[in-house]
Amino acid sequence: MDQTAKPAGSAVEEASRRSKLPANRDQIVLVFQGGGALGAYQAGVYQALHDSGIEPDWIIGTSIGAINAALIAGNQPNDRLDALDAFWKIVSHKSPFPAWPGMEQMLQAFSNLQTMSAGIRGFFEPNPMSYLGPHVPLGAENASYYSTAPLEKTLIKLVDFNLINAGKLRLTVGAANVRTSQMRYFDSRDTAIGVKHIMASGALPPAFPAVRIDGELYWDGGILSNTPAEVIFDDNPRRSSLVFAVHMWNPNGPEPQTMWDVAHRTKDIQYSSRVATHITRQAQLHRLRHVIKALSELLPEDVGTSPEVRALSAYGCLTRMHVVRLLAPSLKYEDQMKDIDFSPSGIRERWEAGYERMMRTVEEAPWMGEFDDIEGVLFHELMDTGRREQLTMTTGVENFVQDVELGSATPDGKR
Repeated sequence: MDQTAKPAGSAVEEASRRSKLPANRDQIVLVFQGGGALGAYQAGVYQALHDSGIEPDWIIGTSIGAINAALIAGNQPNDRLDALDAFWKIVSHKSPFPAWPGMEQMLQAFSNLQTMSAGIRGFFEPNPMSYLGPHVPLGAENASYYSTAPLEKTLIKLVDFNLINAGKLRLTVGAANVRTSQMRYFDSRDTAIGVKHIMASGALPPAFPAVRIDGELYWDGGILSNTPAEVIFDDNPRRSSLVFAVHMWNPNGPEPQTMWDVAHRTKDIQYSSRVATHITRQAQLHRLRHVIKALSELLPEDVGTSPEVRALSAYGCLTRMHVVRLLAPSLKYEDQMKDIDFSPSGIRERWEAGYERMMRTVEEAPWMGEFDDIEGVLFHELMDTGRREQLTMTTGVENFVQDVELGSATPDGKR
């Protein structure tokens, strides 16, 4: 968007950044969490990748992450930023009051109230029928406080679903089956993706209505898995990947002192999706796959070629996953209503923060270098250690888990 746009680097700078991609990667993957207005951070992350000459091969999203993912996958590379820009301009709240210094918190509260009472232009609008009473039958596809009909029109205007289904850039979006409470991933590799799939992924109850696809009702995938990275690890065939996981909900936080703080911290914990536990488990599984592969290569030929041993050896795998987390920073006056902060300033600050962090991460390129052959999953993150210019890169699952569990801000990883 105009207010967040950054100049692209020179051709030499872009070539330098591209040269920092791991040579043995099979694919570059973007993973977008759900988080409403926080999704502007994802747009900034994508712009930085685009300006660096890096385009994803696969993009996975939930809720607002699915919307951003569709805007990217449903446009040609040269048009993707324009589509993101158009969407975030459409949903940006236009305050009737000037941005008076010292009045930011009050103006933000007014913006949130405006969102809840009137909805967001081009996104959602109040459903008057929902106020008739909690027991009034509205129908399964209309039982919600808001209608997302405006979003459907916006997506149809900005997204080329024929391009998505052409297969060049793989798109996967997650949704929760209302009847079975099972996660369902709609993948453009396996099924034709349409506007209803994106709508289903963002159908957060009770605000938004469920969406019916092939006879089944679906809600927002974030209520089951707001960080859908498991799709990458469970993919078949498995491929070595450089994964950029864009997170908007902070797994770390201070002890809450007020009821307001409690509501804020609860939401962060709920939607951060136990990322430390998930990454640790995947690292353990991948390490075992590498061990199996190494052991199978040590077997005598007459033993290794037997059908039984070959079947067991098939569990081995030498793919490597470099997982790079980009965690959105907290903004001033941020609270539990941050996911409905569609103010121009909030969108601009989050977009700029995503751009800055991704550009710095590409420059650091922590996935380049020598790593233990037995490790199948390596985690990287740019960490603030005080002043803005003092940044270090943590590498490795153990460092990551320690940072999450202990709230450490001084990792001792790769610099």
